[in-house]
Amino acid sequence: MSSIAVVTKASPLDALQRWLPKLVLAPSMLIVLVGFYGYILWTFLLSFTNSRFMPSYKWVGLQQYQRLLDNDRWWVASKNLMVFGGLFITISLVVGVLLAVLLDQRIRREGVIRTIFLYPMALSMIVTGTAWKWLLNPGLGLDKLLRDWGWEGFRFDWLVDPQYVVYCLVIAAVWQASGFVMALFLAGLRSVDQSIIRAAQVDGASLPNIYLRIVLPSLGPVFFSALMILAHIAIKSFDLVASMTAGGPGYSSDLPAMFMYAHTFTRGQMGLGAASAILMLGAVLAILVPYLYSELRAKRHD
Repeated sequence: MSSIAVVTKASPLDALQRWLPKLVLAPSMLIVLVGFYGYILWTFLLSFTNSRFMPSYKWVGLQQYQRLLDNDRWWVASKNLMVFGGLFITISLVVGVLLAVLLDQRIRREGVIRTIFLYPMALSMIVTGTAWKWLLNPGLGLDKLLRDWGWEGFRFDWLVDPQYVVYCLVIAAVWQASGFVMALFLAGLRSVDQSIIRAAQVDGASLPNIYLRIVLPSLGPVFFSALMILAHIAIKSFDLVASMTAGGPGYSSDLPAMFMYAHTFTRGQMGLGAASAILMLGAVLAILVPYLYSELRAKRHD
């Protein structure tokens, strides 16, 4: 018997169905390529030029990076980022985990409590910075309130103290982000097999040991996700600083994002601002690339 191959001609409808997803995604892909990766490349090129108020394409090599490394304000901003980022990430993780463990006990009014702690994430950093600026203002907020109540010796003027102002940023940022970390870990805790916890309880393990030795170590992916998100928030923090301290007193509360904005858009040093933006991108990649590499390696191993 001879086999007869039947060839069916694709209809225009089949061709449309095959190309429709690509056509729908094409505008979004174009926007991402031009508006994100394209501008990253453009910023990288500007960092090697003498651009000031307007882009200039006169090549100056690494001169802008040398100027950046010789700039005292940049080093203050970098030091502030280390302090702010370290405290913000650590405290947010600790507070978020503790709140998640507390809510995991199926306490009463859990929904109300969860909503209260998640509410700050619904606010923009501009609103958060403005609210905390009022609260921590020595002439308007908690300092004045407690002194009016009779605590004459009470002083909390960190917002106007160059040595402590960065810690005010930490307070406001932790207040906003810890509820988000709580939600991440609570979702992770609720996915843990309860039979493991019951077996540990039968063996006589205390509840703190169960969480410290069994439950939390199993939430490694949740921990790394929270770490990446918090690190990203810390590195790109601009609106919180702009609304709360504007980088002051002086530039004692500057962060790299504030430095980049000030030099690019108000001081007419676009090349220097572009160089600082590239170093910020490098900081993000230094955190992100090892994480992605470990994730891909783990999946390949599995």
